[in-house]
Amino acid sequence: MQRTAGRVHEVFARRQAPGRALVDSADVIAQACHAISERFHRGGRLFTFGNGGAATDAQHIAVEFVHPVIVGKRALPALSLTGDVATLTGVGAMAGFDDVFAHQLRHFAEADDIALGISPDGRCAGVLRGLRTAKDLGLLTVALLGGDGGDVARAAVADHQVIVPSADPRVVKEVHVTTYHVLWELVHVFLEQPGVLAPEVIA
Repeated sequence: MQRTAGRVHEVFARRQAPGRALVDSADVIAQACHAISERFHRGGRLFTFGNGGAATDAQHIAVEFVHPVIVGKRALPALSLTGDVATLTGVGAMAGFDDVFAHQLRHFAEADDIALGISPDGRCAGVLRGLRTAKDLGLLTVALLGGDGGDVARAAVADHQVIVPSADPRVVKEVHVTTYHVLWELVHVFLEQPGVLAPEVIA
């Protein structure tokens, strides 16, 4: 029984530091949300992407913006770049899988848009290339990362990044889910108070 109790404690203890880090990232997240809301206010769109489990997070984010579950909230244009199997496999076969997100951004995105890449360990080459391409195109770039931020953080391709300091992919995902729910909520807070947006933004 004592051994089981120790394991139970460890399961919760493993989540304490990442949870505190999310709270400590409040200013970073708020700044990212303000920047995202400005892009939406100018008519921009959100493109999300990630591999594996992060692909489902990308889809989750996009659908919450397009089809808000909170009655009365404004629907906003968002598209996950992970959902089109024909495009993913076609680009992957011809140009290499690392280019599947960058390729779509080169053909879909415009300078007022937003790119949000998710990499639980920060080492996803496709997410890195997608964010780099987005930045080159003038998009606002946001990254949700884990571990030490990995190659994505070191490449400085994200205008705003939130790093979950954990090597446990389950914990990283849990914190990422909370992060993008907060992100969605704060974007709507800013859009509902247009006075807090930059004066050069045209309604």
